[in-house]
Amino acid sequence: MSSASRRRVPALVVSSLAAGLLLAAASSATAATFTGSGAISTDYVWRGTTQTQGDPAVQAGFKAATDNGLYGAIWGSNVEFAPETKASSEIDVTVGWGGTLSEDWALDVNLTHYRYPSTTVDLNWTEAIGTLTWKQNYWAQLGYSTEALAAAEAGAYAQLGARMPLSEQVRLEAAAGYYWLDDAYDDSYAHAQLGAVWAFKAPFELRVTAHATDSSAKTLFPGLAGSRVEAALQASF
Repeated sequence: MSSASRRRVPALVVSSLAAGLLLAAASSATAATFTGSGAISTDYVWRGTTQTQGDPAVQAGFKAATDNGLYGAIWGSNVEFAPETKASSEIDVTVGWGGTLSEDWALDVNLTHYRYPSTTVDLNWTEAIGTLTWKQNYWAQLGYSTEALAAAEAGAYAQLGARMPLSEQVRLEAAAGYYWLDDAYDDSYAHAQLGAVWAFKAPFELRVTAHATDSSAKTLFPGLAGSRVEAALQASF
């Protein structure tokens, strides 16, 4: 089986599961929760690197979750990669489970398929992600893919983060991550971010985030990594 065919198999599984879950939730609205989000951002930064060459992004998402914790979600944004890829949009399809383990602990596990429908090359890939949260304000996340960043090799990602409320309307958010890409790209990199969020009027929030990466990220992604600041107006409903 070719690497492209291997990538299509998990993509079909994730898409089918998500579609089935969304239909099940829609057929039983009393047992499901529907939420959405939208944002306008000055940049789209993912794991320390810009996905839009530093240009603005418009993003939106939708999620349906059942009472037992199963959920399906879809999220999209504009992107801008190397010109030869002709990439202009990203659609993430996710199926997973999220719930509380105890009074203080919560867990979310999912499969996320990253899809770029407008490209002339196959950039699609799928990742398994688990996030453990303590007291709603501290989290540890692990991600693993056998096709990291659409390569034919595996990669793993880890992140630690914290949310620090300063008042009912203002909070700080900090996170540090490390991406093991030695098999796929012969190198790995670290990044960190610090942001401030102002919930000035429900459901709207204003977010400003500073990002920084190490020198390995700059070598892996020339012009896309390093230090940058993004600002976003976002809303959840």
